[in-house]
Amino acid sequence: MAFTDKIYVKNHRQLASQLETNVPKSAFAGATLDMLFTGDGLSKLDSTTRDRILDFAEDFLDCDCQSNPYCGCPERKFIRYVLELRAQGLGPGAIVDVMTDDYMVYAYAGDVRSFLDDAVRKLEAVETLADVEGDEEMSSKARRARDRLSG
Repeated sequence: MAFTDKIYVKNHRQLASQLETNVPKSAFAGATLDMLFTGDGLSKLDSTTRDRILDFAEDFLDCDCQSNPYCGCPERKFIRYVLELRAQGLGPGAIVDVMTDDYMVYAYAGDVRSFLDDAVRKLEAVETLADVEGDEEMSSKARRARDRLSG
């Protein structure tokens, strides 16, 4: 299961009630992306909720791909966002708090921790392979990225 499959819409039942339609719990589900991409019914939402949803759409759904929002760009942008929060020194719980405040989405801290651990392990593998291949530049880049994520 991809990390972005574990990102959920906060208060999705309340949101569904306000929009008078079903809203999936998963923030990156096709139906959720459709709702955000088309913007139908967003005028029914209170201003705070609408602003956060529009911020999410602007920050993660904005790309020029033909198959937008199903191109994978939203998920990649969100992963980059989480990695940047970690590079700023935030732990899994704080990352969840920030994503909830910023976009009204959440994840379980354990899922964030697992994602970050997997990212560190992959960077270790890249560093090792780059060392074997004699690619000092790539090895150095992977080591710096790993160090930023490791804290």
